[in-house]
Amino acid sequence: MRTTQFLLRSGLTVAAAAALPLTLTAPSAVAFGSGISVSTTGSVVSVTTSACPSNGSSFGNSSLLSGGQANFSQGRQMPLTGTSSSQSASWSGVSPGTYTVIVVCQDGTTAGTQSIIVSAPSTPTISATASPSLGVMGGFGGAVKDYGTVTLVGGVALVATGTVAAAWFLRRRAKPHRL
Repeated sequence: MRTTQFLLRSGLTVAAAAALPLTLTAPSAVAFGSGISVSTTGSVVSVTTSACPSNGSSFGNSSLLSGGQANFSQGRQMPLTGTSSSQSASWSGVSPGTYTVIVVCQDGTTAGTQSIIVSAPSTPTISATASPSLGVMGGFGGAVKDYGTVTLVGGVALVATGTVAAAWFLRRRAKPHRL
């Protein structure tokens, strides 16, 4: 029994160690391996890269190609802005559909290409819900309603009677039993 558990644990450890290099080299959901990272928020598409060196005034250009466009010059072009460690560009007002983003550095090299899907913005649906006409009647006694004098005097009389009865009962129990 102990040998079986040991072999099972050892086998799982070996399998996990063998799979580790495969998971580290697998491509991620965002195409960092291509040199660019593209994201979308609503109707805004953004691209970020760190592959384009600056020539002093510019890093390069990026282009957003729609389905029927085939090369860089046909798309909506935006210049890359940023620093020497990170450059970015963004397009706003992009209609829903599938697009390809291409980034070409100032020296003419392609930093990367990636496709992205822009989905239609979801509109919230408003539904009527029933709501109570009054708030929750919690709090300290009459926090919501204003009670009259008679009600308050009756409440005080009940509390006083209960206090006297509890004191009498406890005092009676403390005395030894009498016949």
